[in-house]
Amino acid sequence: MAADTANLTTLLNVTALVAMMLSMGLQVKFQDVLASARPARRLVLGLLANYALVPAVTLGLLHVFQADPLVSAGFLILAACPGAPIGPPLTSIARGHVPWSISMMLILAGLSALLSPALLSVLLARIAPESNLRINYQAIVRTLLITQLLPLALGLVIHHVAPRLTLRAVPPVGVLANVLLLALLGLIVATQHETLAAIRLRGWMGMGLLLLASLGIGWCCGAPEVAIRKALTTTTATRNVAVGLVIATSSFAGTPAVTAVVAYGLVSIVGTLGCALLLGRFAAIETERVPVEW
Repeated sequence: MAADTANLTTLLNVTALVAMMLSMGLQVKFQDVLASARPARRLVLGLLANYALVPAVTLGLLHVFQADPLVSAGFLILAACPGAPIGPPLTSIARGHVPWSISMMLILAGLSALLSPALLSVLLARIAPESNLRINYQAIVRTLLITQLLPLALGLVIHHVAPRLTLRAVPPVGVLANVLLLALLGLIVATQHETLAAIRLRGWMGMGLLLLASLGIGWCCGAPEVAIRKALTTTTATRNVAVGLVIATSSFAGTPAVTAVVAYGLVSIVGTLGCALLLGRFAAIETERVPVEW
């Protein structure tokens, strides 16, 4: 029974990731992705926020809270996996720069197929050298190239070659991706509800601090434009749960690492949604205060 559940989890995970990456690629043009790289300073700050500052803060908090090595592994996996597809919708709610958010998400998602496993190898060696926590770097890179980078590139090509087909394909592919991800999260929560329920208040406080730090990093690195600040805030605070689960289930299946990925994944999504709603509300209030010129 346990083996069947593990196989179903793996199948849902891989299928959801492929559908998500394909949906992301179908929604953006090559020109949009290239445009997001200009000015270069904006792109560099986005990469710095997601691949350096968030992992560094995560590592620091784990040392402060003296987390279990396997729990730490789960948090570090998400810290090394940016580019969540939920970022652009949250940017829209916050009234931020949606096109830049989409392009940045694509760049992060594409780079993470190679950078995330490499970064994670370094981070795991820092939390507990004696615990011998390791990931199969080559296997994970190969899996992410097939399940993430390939469907992402395919979506971009289809959008470029057949834009009319893209318009018809985006809604069903997007719905399929969301349904598969929800089913995956539901299955993991159902099978690990006892472990999730056992998380202490101290653990939730640590996750809250990490979320606040990630929001702050995105906001500061997105300066000076407010719209870009909002886009980078939502993009940085939400981590790619689907990619994180691919790594966690392939290297640490059935351990607290998977639970940590799910727990913080939910915290980051719900917390960033709350932040986006507040930012969107403040923007609406400011708009109402602007005097009308006759």
